[in-house]
Amino acid sequence: MLEIIFKDEHLVAINKPHGLLVHRSPIAADASEFAVQMLRDQLGQRVFPAHRLDRKTGGVLLFALNPDMNSKLQSMFEHRQVQKTYLAIVRGYTPEKGEINYPLTNENGLTQDAVTHYERLATAELQVTFGKHPTSRYSLVKLLPETGRHHQLRKHMAHIFHPIIGDRPHGCNKQNKLWKETWEMNTMLLHASTLKFEHPATGEEIEIGAGLQSEFLRVMGVLGMS
Repeated sequence: MLEIIFKDEHLVAINKPHGLLVHRSPIAADASEFAVQMLRDQLGQRVFPAHRLDRKTGGVLLFALNPDMNSKLQSMFEHRQVQKTYLAIVRGYTPEKGEINYPLTNENGLTQDAVTHYERLATAELQVTFGKHPTSRYSLVKLLPETGRHHQLRKHMAHIFHPIIGDRPHGCNKQNKLWKETWEMNTMLLHASTLKFEHPATGEEIEIGAGLQSEFLRVMGVLGMS
C-alpha cells in the first residue's frame, strides 16, 4: 500500500518510496511495480501523474484525478507556479547557503537554464578515513529548484563538488561504496519534502509534506543528525 498524504476530489499525493518508478519505462526493464498502476489499483480509479520524480528519489508525488485537472497542474509545473522543497545528504561541508545557476543539457542535446537554491541545515563528521582526509564530512541541505530539469539537483550538487550520497551516475563512487560496504546503505539520499501551490479548483493555498523514510532516517542516525 502506498502512503497517501493528501487527497480530495481533484488531487491525490503519495509519499513515493525510494526505488519505485512513477510509470513504466523502457530503460528500466527490471521493474515490475509502478506508482501509477499501484495507486490506480489502490484507489480503484485512473490517476494522472502531474510531475515526475526520479526512481531513486523518495517523497511527495502529486497526481490529478481527471484529465482536466491534470492539464492545469502540468501547466502550473511548466510555468513554475509550484514551489518544491527537497532534502539531501551530501558529501562535505557546503556553504551555509547559495545559488547554483548552471545550464544543463537534456537527453535531446538541448541546453536549458537551470537554477537551484540551497541552504545547509546540519553537518556531521565521522571518524572514518576517506582518501587523503582523516575523517568523512557530510551536510544535510534543503534544496529549492527554481527550474525542473532532468536530474537537476543531482547534477547541480555534483557541479559544486558536494554530490548526493547514493547517487550513482553523478555522485561520488568512493563514498557510495563506503556507505554500501560499511552500513549496507544503497539508497540515494534525496527526498522531495514539500509541494506548495494554489489549488487549481478551489484557489486555496495547499502545502503537502512527506515525512522522511526509514533509510534516510537511519543514515541521519548514523551521522548523529536530529
